[in-house]
Amino acid sequence: MPVVTLLPFTATSNRKSASPTYFRLSEKFILLLVFSAFITVCIGVLFFLPNSSKLLGGVFLRSSSVETATRTGTDRDSGVGSGNTEKNVKIKKDHDELLIEAQDTLQKHPDDIKKDIRNDKDEVIKGLVKGWRGKNLPVIEYIRPPGATGQEPTDPEIKQKRAKIKEMMQFAWENYKSYAWGSNELRPLSKQGHSSNLFGSLKGATIVDALDTLYIMEMDDEFEAAAEWVENNLDFNMNTEISVFEVNIRFVGGLLSAYYLSGKEVFRQKAVELGEKLLPAFKTPTGIPWALLNMKSGIGRNWPWASGGSSILAEYGTLHLEFMHLSKLSGNPAFAEKAMNIRKVLKRLEKPSGLYPNYLNPNSGNWGQHHVSVGGLGDSFYEYLLKAWIMSDKSDEEGRKLYYEALQAIEKNLIRKSSGGLTYIAEWKGGLLEHKMGHLTCFAGGMIALGADGAPDQQTGHHMELAAEITRTCHESYARTNLKLGPENSAFALRCGRSHRKASVRMKYFILRRGGRQRPTCTCGGSPTTPNTGSGAGRLCRLWSSTVGWRGATVV
Repeated sequence: MPVVTLLPFTATSNRKSASPTYFRLSEKFILLLVFSAFITVCIGVLFFLPNSSKLLGGVFLRSSSVETATRTGTDRDSGVGSGNTEKNVKIKKDHDELLIEAQDTLQKHPDDIKKDIRNDKDEVIKGLVKGWRGKNLPVIEYIRPPGATGQEPTDPEIKQKRAKIKEMMQFAWENYKSYAWGSNELRPLSKQGHSSNLFGSLKGATIVDALDTLYIMEMDDEFEAAAEWVENNLDFNMNTEISVFEVNIRFVGGLLSAYYLSGKEVFRQKAVELGEKLLPAFKTPTGIPWALLNMKSGIGRNWPWASGGSSILAEYGTLHLEFMHLSKLSGNPAFAEKAMNIRKVLKRLEKPSGLYPNYLNPNSGNWGQHHVSVGGLGDSFYEYLLKAWIMSDKSDEEGRKLYYEALQAIEKNLIRKSSGGLTYIAEWKGGLLEHKMGHLTCFAGGMIALGADGAPDQQTGHHMELAAEITRTCHESYARTNLKLGPENSAFALRCGRSHRKASVRMKYFILRRGGRQRPTCTCGGSPTTPNTGSGAGRLCRLWSSTVGWRGATVV
């Protein structure tokens, strides 16, 4: 149809006419655009509104039917007309059912309506979760690890200690279950559940983190209850900010351990699902992950106090083990690639005196403040280098090389001995040593002993001696106090004197002691501490048995 027919007032060619129907060319163009938009909207309504397919079908099929009836003399008895009648009957039936359902709903109490909405929402969520489970996960033949359960010690003394430890675990678990079930932590004095901001709105940290312990201790009923909670309640679909490091070691690590011990598929599925939630943390220019991540938006950031927004060595360096296993269990190489890229970045950087500073800027790829510590902020990075080599059945030569080179630099630059004969690992700031050793550093005794058999240049014996000396220092940090509890930090001096006393008063304190501090006497090397003391000494006890005559073996 010509435009002039649709718009008769544009037909005049007399541009100087004063007729009220006269429009200039620009106005004609605008009117044409408006008309075109109107036609487009009409077509869109037909094709894109709900049930538009039925409407179009009815229109075109009806036209076809009428044309056929005109040509052949048929009427509504034609097949097409019959099909339309059936469709109309079905539409009317659906309409009537929905109308009855709506009338029934309006007769309910508002609280019941809200409850129904919540139930429907839960069903949808469960459907989505079930739809995800097993999605793209490879079929894996599960092999139960030998010796995880079913072993009884023959030594009566060890058997008695084992029973006591299990009794303590049962006591702690029952109280957690009674007062804080589903929460991340239990506050023992107020008997209330608590969740720190490290996990955001994520719940169940204690349950997930305890799964392997429950299994190994053969607390079968408790393990099954925890597994049921994980399957029905552990949810990662939330708008919350979490610590990537903490969620990885507590939740991902806990789920992976539980899967390898029990073979329950739900643990593998949950671990991979959570791992995928953590992947956006690596979206930085260098691939060094953010410390904090919003699980819904995928937006990350770093702790504001961490050397100008740097990532922390002990956090981004403590992802390797879990992420390598996630790739193995999911068939998705992205997890392993993210972990291996961290190594590539670290290998490329020049390391001051061979040491790894605790801070690295994820945007520039440069070190932040030159602060080196084998304790807090650095500790588990070194542990994961060693364990990556062991986990690979000692085929990860890169991990082995990085670990022993780092240990060599630590021994050369940080390990010192006080005038009292105690070996400690100092901290390093900008090339200057701070003669203090932190609470978290005591794990190093066990770590060095664990890696001693692979030490280069026949240094196995030397590494075992070094491990024993560090663990003895940590043991002394408990033995030399009135409370027999080790401090969070200890300062050391090369000789007794006022400077040592001041440093010790400043640095030596206890988390559990009211007021936080205990004034020490001058002990020339009065030492550090931690729950990691048990980790270090316990590992040495297992490796050296009772053949070593140092009192560190009595820590456990």
